[in-house]
Amino acid sequence: MITHADQLRTLHCARAKDPLDAAEAARLLSLLDGWAIDAGRLTRAYGFKDYYQTMAFVNAIAYIAHCEDHHPELVVGYKNCVVRFDTHSVKGLSLNDFICAAKADVLVRVAGCP
Repeated sequence: MITHADQLRTLHCARAKDPLDAAEAARLLSLLDGWAIDAGRLTRAYGFKDYYQTMAFVNAIAYIAHCEDHHPELVVGYKNCVVRFDTHSVKGLSLNDFICAAKADVLVRVAGCP
């Protein structure tokens, strides 16, 4: 059983067959800081000091999404980016969404972004 966000970061996405039930999604959500489930999608807004830092984050997220074959919706502004994950094939949330969210968080933490 996954009990810490660091465990999520070590996993790779796999083909999801069914959406997570609400209780498991809530449990996994509790492992992540700053994320929420909004309209059925795992969502977080990140703030940055300038456009360059925002775009560096967006490019890093794109690389992770490519490697994991799990692509978020990104809404990009000058000093912010909203990231939304869901798993279209199961019409809901899967473990893959939480894996990628944890990996997005580590990008910001390692880079020392606010």
